[in-house]
Amino acid sequence: MLDPVGPGEDDHQPVLVRMSWFAGIALVSVLAVAAVAYALRAVLFIH
Repeated sequence: MLDPVGPGEDDHQPVLVRMSWFAGIALVSVLAVAAVAYALRAVLFIH
C-alpha cells in the first residue's frame, strides 16, 4: 500500500508549496472554529 520512506529519501516540495499548504490548513481551521462558535451562539441564544 504505502512504501516507507527513510530519512533523506523523500523528494522535498518547494518551500512556497509547503507554506501554502500550512496557510490553507490554518485558514480552514480558523473558519471551522468560527463556524462552531457562531453555531453554539445561535443554539444557546447568546447575544
